[in-house]
Amino acid sequence: MKKRILTSVEIALVIVLAFVLRQTVSAYFFDAVILFVSVMAAYETARLFTKMGKYNYTYIAAAFPVVLMISNLVGLAFDKSLSLSFTLVIDVALMIIAFGIIFLAGLCSRRKLFNEMKIRKMDRSMTTTKYAFNKAFNTAVAFIYPAFLLSLLSVLNHIDSLSTTFPSVAKFGGYLSLIALVFTILIPVFTDTFAYFTGSLFGGKKLMPSVSPNKTISGSIGGIVWCVVLSICTYLILNAITPISNAMAAAGLEIWHIAIISLLGSVICQAGDLFESFLKRKAGVKDSGKILAGHGGILDRFDSYIFLPAFLLIFFVIMLVVI
Repeated sequence: MKKRILTSVEIALVIVLAFVLRQTVSAYFFDAVILFVSVMAAYETARLFTKMGKYNYTYIAAAFPVVLMISNLVGLAFDKSLSLSFTLVIDVALMIIAFGIIFLAGLCSRRKLFNEMKIRKMDRSMTTTKYAFNKAFNTAVAFIYPAFLLSLLSVLNHIDSLSTTFPSVAKFGGYLSLIALVFTILIPVFTDTFAYFTGSLFGGKKLMPSVSPNKTISGSIGGIVWCVVLSICTYLILNAITPISNAMAAAGLEIWHIAIISLLGSVICQAGDLFESFLKRKAGVKDSGKILAGHGGILDRFDSYIFLPAFLLIFFVIMLVVI
């Protein structure tokens, strides 16, 4: 527990420092943190796939978040000629192209694949072509989960720069991305923290014992309720800061909006946590890695963040289109 608390404090300090540098020096400091998390999470996911028997190119999966980050930053930088939708289409195209290249490269090294299949004692009915396809496909899955989903954090980080795609973004004085990131970071923190304490306090029926035996229904409900309450408190605190208050007023962002996004966001965070637990159960491991003392791997700590950025990006895009 001591190691877990100390690691949590260290993670919190890194995120706070990233926020400070983002506001005072450059938003790219926050991108650097996003990239590190994405690379490590993709690497750990690919390793989980391997332990599940879904063989892949682990290091290619780990390197691909760099490609996505470059794609996003270039697209966002050239907002006048590349819309957000086009940037995301390019991301998808890059994933498809990378899958094709990996598959073709596998076909060109059949002997190596054949030897690999012998070492791994693959089913004799499996052809090298099918194995090459499966290996490329499993790698491409890691491009999506978690790499692409986490890369959407970089879009939220730079949403203020999309003045051509969303002309209304100019109304917010450069604070819209800060508001989006604050809730993106805090919703999983509120949910995970109070789901743990509420579940420990009240116990009761298990949420999904076959996937995560320690999670309870009371903990899940407690995480959602406290997430909504504390997100509203965060909104009130931000509303007391004049520039941010003006930005939220321009966006028409009200308490009931925060209540809805924090409620749904909390559910999505728990779904992300359960999905990663499902992968670990299939892989037969307790943790996705060992890089974080008391927590396990990067994926163990940031699994709640993987699906959330897509949801919040959709919310803020709809808000920008409507106003």
